[in-house]
Amino acid sequence: MATATGWTPDQPMVSIRDVHKSFGELEVLKGVTLDVMKGEVVCIIGPSGSGKSTLIRCINALNDIQKGSILVEGQEVNDPKLNKLELRKKVGMVFQQYNLFPHKTALQNVMMAPVHVLGQDKAEVEARARTLIRKVRLEGKEDSYPGELSGGQQQRVAIARSLAMNPDVMLFDEVTAALDPETVKEVLVTIRELAEEGMTCILVTHEMGFAREVANHIYFTDRGIIVEHGPPETFFTEASDPRTKEFLSQIL
Repeated sequence: MATATGWTPDQPMVSIRDVHKSFGELEVLKGVTLDVMKGEVVCIIGPSGSGKSTLIRCINALNDIQKGSILVEGQEVNDPKLNKLELRKKVGMVFQQYNLFPHKTALQNVMMAPVHVLGQDKAEVEARARTLIRKVRLEGKEDSYPGELSGGQQQRVAIARSLAMNPDVMLFDEVTAALDPETVKEVLVTIRELAEEGMTCILVTHEMGFAREVANHIYFTDRGIIVEHGPPETFFTEASDPRTKEFLSQIL
C-alpha cells in the first residue's frame, strides 16, 4: 500500500474502496468505491438518508468505518495510528451549519485554527485571513460578528476558515441547504471559483444546476450504494438505472 510519502498526483488524491459504515444495526454505507483525482470536482447526489453526508464525514475521519479503505494522498484514514490533525490539515470541511464562534469576529474565526492549532505566526495568519476574506468577497466584514452576517455570508466565512488551513482537498456537506435562495448563489460562486483555481472538491449537494456546471464527475447514491455515476454531460441525459431516473425526474 502507498505510504503518505509515496503518493504522486497521477494517483487518486482520495481513493475509497468497498467502504461499509453502520450506526448500530443500521448499515448506512454498503460497499462504496470511488476515486477523486487532484483538481477534480466530484458531486455526490441522492435522496436524503442515502449515505452521502456519512461518506464525506468518513473521508475526514469524523466517522470511522467498519470495513474497506479510504486513502487520502496515500494515507489510510482508517489506520488507528492516524494523526487526525495531520489529516484535517489536508482535508478541509464545510458543513451545512456554519459552526462559527459567535463571540469572535469574521477575521478571528478565520484565524483561530492556524494560530491555536497549528501555532503559526499571528501576523502572517492575519494577512492570509484578510486575503481569504477578500477571496470570498466579504471585504469590509472582517470585524463583523456572525450574528451581524447573513447565512450566506456566514457560510463564506466558514469556507475562508477552512481554506486558512491550506487544505489539499475541500469537502462540502450540503453547504447551501440551510440558506435562503438568494444567498445560495453567492456561496456557489465562491465554490465555483475554488474549483476553477484547481482545488480538489467533493460536494454533497442538491443543487443540480450547479453540479451540472462544475462537476467533473457525479455519483448518485441510494440506500448506501453508488447506483450510477458519470460525467455531467451524460449523467443527466443518459441515466440508465430506474432509481436515478426517478430521482432526477423529481428534482430537475
